[in-house]
Amino acid sequence: MLRKHVAPLAALFALGALALTACGGSTAGSAPAPTSTAQEQAAGAADGEPSLFSGSARSNKADESSGDLAPAAAPRDVKGRWVQLRAASAGALDPVVVDGRGLTLYRFDKDTAKPSKSNCNGDCAKTWPPVTVNAGGKVFLTGIRKADVGFVRRDDGQLQLTVGGWPVYRFAKDAEPGDTLGQGVGGTWFGVTPDGRKALGAAPQPPATDPAAGPATNVVLFSGKDFDDFSGNNFATSLQGPGCQDVRGTFLSLVPGGSVKLWSEPGCKGTSLVVTDDVRDVTALGFPHGPGSLFFG
Repeated sequence: MLRKHVAPLAALFALGALALTACGGSTAGSAPAPTSTAQEQAAGAADGEPSLFSGSARSNKADESSGDLAPAAAPRDVKGRWVQLRAASAGALDPVVVDGRGLTLYRFDKDTAKPSKSNCNGDCAKTWPPVTVNAGGKVFLTGIRKADVGFVRRDDGQLQLTVGGWPVYRFAKDAEPGDTLGQGVGGTWFGVTPDGRKALGAAPQPPATDPAAGPATNVVLFSGKDFDDFSGNNFATSLQGPGCQDVRGTFLSLVPGGSVKLWSEPGCKGTSLVVTDDVRDVTALGFPHGPGSLFFG
């Protein structure tokens, strides 16, 4: 059995009340930028384990002909090159984890989380395909803590992803993003939340800010909620510090990778809020048109 945990990445925030002086401005770029660090890129290289990356597959410039977006007839090796896990909503489930195509991911009550063990094999795995990744592959995370993501060796030798220790699966009858046809099947299958619990439709409670979070140096902004940079005209862009940086355009979710202060107006003016990690929907935090500027440092 193989399992790996790394440092936390949780959706945390708290109100910021200190006014800032001496704010200078610059504008956000228009092209997506990778959010991974050299440490993340090197992770797993020595032992062949998959590596965890902050941000979406697209913002990390993953090959969109492979991984979660590979054609159905693609070889297993091509499909297993990368997986995206994204905190989102699907049907009445909010939050729930979805993959790079937006398909709902599930957990199975007959599995175990401590230790992680999949008990869905054979015909079960045809109905409930396990979410697997190649050794040395990549896992992209938005809205999910790295500490809650791991891997378990299946009976057939494949590496299956776990969330909160629970092996995760797709449901063969789910065809479109937002489908939740697997919810409650047999009284044992449930959508999985970003921390591994059963997704039962209850609204999430916002946690407190992480006081130990260091300052962010780079923030990836998504024009769609739930880190959506793939549907319609949605896209992601990168903004870097230091100091006050103006945001041009409307961006509704973000991945900061540290502590950053959001301001409602350009020039770091108006109302402010400190966030320390991924935010699925800034409108819920009092920014109906997204932040007007960010302060790094």
